[in-house]
Amino acid sequence: MSDGRGPDDRNPEDRKSAPAETDTRLDGGHARATVAESVKTVESVDPSESETATTTAHAADPRGALRRILTVAATEYRLAVRSRWALALTGLFVIFGAMIMTFSGSAVGPEGAERVIASLTSLAAYLVPLAALALGYDAVVGREDEGWLAVVFSLPVRRSEVVVGTYLGRLAVLAGATVLGFGFSGVLIVREYGIGQWSAFLGFLLGAVAAGAAFLAVALLLSTVAREKTHALGAALLVWVWFVLVHDLLALGLVAAFELPNAALTAFVLSNPVSAFRVLVLSGLGTTSGGGFTALLAGSGLSTGLLATALVAWCAVPVAAASQLVRRRRL
Repeated sequence: MSDGRGPDDRNPEDRKSAPAETDTRLDGGHARATVAESVKTVESVDPSESETATTTAHAADPRGALRRILTVAATEYRLAVRSRWALALTGLFVIFGAMIMTFSGSAVGPEGAERVIASLTSLAAYLVPLAALALGYDAVVGREDEGWLAVVFSLPVRRSEVVVGTYLGRLAVLAGATVLGFGFSGVLIVREYGIGQWSAFLGFLLGAVAAGAAFLAVALLLSTVAREKTHALGAALLVWVWFVLVHDLLALGLVAAFELPNAALTAFVLSNPVSAFRVLVLSGLGTTSGGGFTALLAGSGLSTGLLATALVAWCAVPVAAASQLVRRRRL
């Protein structure tokens, strides 16, 4: 039964023992104030501090890290396939490869096959890096413009895992397009020159995939550093011009003008993934077809292991650098 007393007529001791709402609710009891306070708290978190906390939480879970990387990679692959990137690149490689087969002459025997593969190498040296840079220049900055990156970074996943997963997903698209596109030319080579030329063509195919992977890694690094898509695209075009056009011309001029030691020549080759790819394929063919600085060095004795290691380094170093730099990126 009520005693007829209001809240202020209670015994002072009762009032002391009763919990005060204004003491326990810093927001004064308003839900909107709670949301606003939460938003301010999230916005005030530094990206590096958030990344450090996530890294600490996931440090003892390598399987979980691999699972998250593969999840991001699968998502990137599906998005690229849905946007017709895979189909476009495959069709491009098929068309240009068929043109090389058509205009490479009708010579038969191993020499004819070597000339065709050398011509495909020259084509791939121009086409594959350009395709890789076009595929990867917006990997980070483009996703940021779409708002997708902010959503992913808000999840309990390390930013480095997002970068690596993005690279692997787009690499799967590029590698698949390269194998399928140039594989059509390989079928024609086997049909024309016999199954004995398949090993030489396989070496070209693996080298083309490795060169594409290297330029995709460089594009990922550019996309991580750039603040706008136009800046990343401009930087990607400059990278293509330098490595595909200028580097070999400059190296060839220096070789013609000076007597450079073998160490300098090796450095010229290893400092350019296109040169490493060309020397790797041409030295395996035992031919100097295709011309240029790398054809001059095809018989220089650079080992296959050294050239392959250089291409792997061109893939790993830019991705590792991008994984570190993305931690400082503010969305």
